[in-house]
Amino acid sequence: MMHSPLRLHSTDATGDMVIHLIATKGDIARIALPEALAAKLKEKVGKDELVYVIPSENGTTVVVKAKLEEETSYRNQAYRALGAKLCKLLNTDGATAATLLNTGVLNKDYVLQLCEGMALANYQFLTYRTGDKAKPNSLKELMVSDPSIAQDDLAEVTHLVAATCIARDLVNEPPATLTATELGKRVMALGTQNRFEVKVMGRKRIAELGMGGLLGVNKGSVEEPAFIVMDYRPDNAINSSPIVLVGKGVTYDTGGYDIKHGGNMRGMKCDMAGAAAVAGAISAVAANRLPVHVVGLVPATDNRIDGKATVADDVLLMMSGATVEVQNTDAEGRLVLADALHYAKQYAPELVIDLATLTGAAARITAHHGIGMSADKAPQKELLMKSGEEVYERMMEFPLWREFHDAIKSDVADIRNMGGAAGGNITAATFLHYFTDYPWIHLDIAGPSMMETESDYRLKGATGVGVRLLYRFMKNYSID
Repeated sequence: MMHSPLRLHSTDATGDMVIHLIATKGDIARIALPEALAAKLKEKVGKDELVYVIPSENGTTVVVKAKLEEETSYRNQAYRALGAKLCKLLNTDGATAATLLNTGVLNKDYVLQLCEGMALANYQFLTYRTGDKAKPNSLKELMVSDPSIAQDDLAEVTHLVAATCIARDLVNEPPATLTATELGKRVMALGTQNRFEVKVMGRKRIAELGMGGLLGVNKGSVEEPAFIVMDYRPDNAINSSPIVLVGKGVTYDTGGYDIKHGGNMRGMKCDMAGAAAVAGAISAVAANRLPVHVVGLVPATDNRIDGKATVADDVLLMMSGATVEVQNTDAEGRLVLADALHYAKQYAPELVIDLATLTGAAARITAHHGIGMSADKAPQKELLMKSGEEVYERMMEFPLWREFHDAIKSDVADIRNMGGAAGGNITAATFLHYFTDYPWIHLDIAGPSMMETESDYRLKGATGVGVRLLYRFMKNYSID
């Protein structure tokens, strides 16, 4: 359940809570607030490097967004961040509705980004809170008075934010609730809601397909595995072969017999953030009816321990027919993804993009600021990177040098699921690369998938990273 969705409406009227958008040379934005609200802001915010309060010539208090770098990605992000600050201010004041008034002085895109930041910041996950802690945000409705912005523009933002919050909800769910089977049920509901097809395969069909990676990771679990297939195929699709999205769906990762230690098991409910991103992205694409044929694949299981669990030194027979020596049971994500990547071959895909919270090595490089990326034979890579800059889900590319292929050679099987200690994020990508023969991009989202502290519209907990990136890529792809 998505909590506190913000309804966005285009309007010609203005109410009491009117926020005037004022463009001023040298500033990213000036925003005139109702005087009582501005006074509260002055008390609570004071002055920092981004937002401060000054009196204007007519006595109205004005919030000024300080000038940042000229790069488009930073400027776009500044408007989203400003929207998040406004959202929090309005909720603190108990406002239920507000109107953004723009008389054409600000670019349409900047206004929409401000709305996006407000809507994303209004998210709450209240399912397991009680009493006063379950209190929803007061802000329910945002009207936009701008002659250049139509209701369809705001509907697109609404659908995209809703899809991002769907992904946040899935990742924020505790593992006892969101099993692989439950994940399949929730994706089925999303398909019904947004008009795309969903098929959920259980253990029997997974075994018939020979998905030894998925079954091998699932051996220690009391929960059934699932393989989830999503298919959004509009009649006006511009691509004859689909773009396939593959999301890692490890609903909880103990590490298996190579058990996580030192507190590293906490937060491992986020190990299905790739699956959540794929479900959210296809929901957004379908809700906004983009003319792109997209398929989503999610191999889902948890990674736990019992007497039957896979151990290091085991050898798994994958769906592709390749054999894999397991050297570390905590390198399980690449095992389930490998089967899904092989399954994708049947579509003769134009492009395959996988998303996974795959390695701590990638997270240590990008932190929560970006995504680790590797690619092969993918001319769409530049468009994806451009889309990432636009939504501020940026990528750092890592190479697939042949030396890394040497690092995953096995003495007893075709390959092994671990390389050396160095370059762990690259050897993980190299392992996945072994199972591809099509244009392919790998996204390691381990860094930005969860936030330990709040950062503007990225609240503490799940971020929904990947949804906005993939949606923007699909939109850019459809109009290029």
